[in-house]
Amino acid sequence: MRTEAQFQNVSERAGHYESFYLKANRPGGGAGAWIRYTVHKRPGEEPTASLWFTYFDGAEDGPRAAKATVGAGELGVPEGGFIKIADSVLEPGRAAGRIEAPDVTASWDLRFDDGAEPLRHLPYDRLYRARLPRTKFLSPYPASTFEGEVAVGDERIPVAGWPGMIGHNWGTEHAERWVWIQGSNLGGREGDYIDVAAGRIKIGPWTTPWVANGRLVLDGEPLRIGGFDRVYGTQLHEEPTGCEFTLPGKVVNVRGRVAAHKKDFVAWVYADPKGPEHNTLNCSISDLKLTVERPRHSAATVELDGAAAYEFGSHEDTQGIPLQPYPDG
Repeated sequence: MRTEAQFQNVSERAGHYESFYLKANRPGGGAGAWIRYTVHKRPGEEPTASLWFTYFDGAEDGPRAAKATVGAGELGVPEGGFIKIADSVLEPGRAAGRIEAPDVTASWDLRFDDGAEPLRHLPYDRLYRARLPRTKFLSPYPASTFEGEVAVGDERIPVAGWPGMIGHNWGTEHAERWVWIQGSNLGGREGDYIDVAAGRIKIGPWTTPWVANGRLVLDGEPLRIGGFDRVYGTQLHEEPTGCEFTLPGKVVNVRGRVAAHKKDFVAWVYADPKGPEHNTLNCSISDLKLTVERPRHSAATVELDGAAAYEFGSHEDTQGIPLQPYPDG
């Protein structure tokens, strides 16, 4: 087991949120699926569980999305698996589920290989047990290949050799602002990827600078990015539909931009267990361009068209991108 659900260990009085998420893209880019299995628990209350589905296709007018929420009686952990919500399940090697929303019916039945070794974004094990940061995150399958099928309404979309990943995060509070950048098979090289989460954390009246954590794999070489000791030099200039960034690492410096057309974003409400709410924008068919500098190497330029993830969460409005009509929590 590369990870395990945390919600079953949360006390009745505590607040908690948790997300297992899947991203997979059509080879060559331009289309992809982003699927989430989540738990939301307010202090002193039973948890609720939700399934989220978005299918992105750059040739269409915008993403197609759906969400369904059930009570604690339909939430569990399957034997040998990660999470089960109603009849939908995520377990090693398989993700399957179905949502029947008023406007969209969606389903998925996917198989995936182990791929690369897990990525623990936080640099020290003790941080996964500490009070801060309030969000813990890892990618149990950071570079896998998916097979199977997704369906949206009457359209059935075969999934064959789609590169992607599975992530897992949990905590008591979302960051004040966050950015997630992810891309598989960078430059067309199987197994090369970038997966970076960056956040600004509110501590009392103060908000920290950007702290980034993640990994770049380039030409098969894993390169750690960010860390608490590299806040100086970490720069993100985030906008609703794009972000320019500089992300230093121990033996690497990564500069780049990720962006997509406004029409290709989906907007959701994410709620903290104790409140308030964040507006979250995601486009999993974004364009990504990186410049990578390493000692004893020439600077490398890496591009990924229509297949990167850009997620931006904040308390700001969505700049005209319509929020999906689903509450959180």
